[in-house]
Amino acid sequence: MKKFVSIVTLVAILFTFAGVFAAQAQLSAPYGQGQIGYTAVVLCEELTVRQQHSFSAKVVTTLPYGSRVMVTEEVTGWARVVLSDSIDSQSGWVNSDYIVIDPYWFKTDAKTPVYAWNSLTAPKVALLDKGVTAPVLKIEGDWIVVSLRGAAGWIHMN
Repeated sequence: MKKFVSIVTLVAILFTFAGVFAAQAQLSAPYGQGQIGYTAVVLCEELTVRQQHSFSAKVVTTLPYGSRVMVTEEVTGWARVVLSDSIDSQSGWVNSDYIVIDPYWFKTDAKTPVYAWNSLTAPKVALLDKGVTAPVLKIEGDWIVVSLRGAAGWIHMN
């Protein structure tokens, strides 16, 4: 009986999200914590990875926009990241203002306009092609804010 109730609840949730996020896109939930930590995405053009959580610490490497890393620890304003899934993987610290940790993901089903703010009369700042995937920074009613290569824009979901 519990299994049946769980399945019915899951189906109801899926239909609710299908109605809210109409046919123009797929919205995927955050991945949640994995074996190493949480997935995070770089939001700026180039993010510096340091040995310690300090701006004066030695640089380990830099990461380009859109890079995905695993966050294993957070200290005020800093996140410890692992750069790959291998045992010998490099790790370091990044300024957490420039990453989004465990985001929702938006994937377009068709060409999708992106607006400067949450109004259909706002200037369009981008037109995403079909199949583009972007991390979601915020959900506000029928609107979502997505990362656009160092900037952000609003997408209307109805």
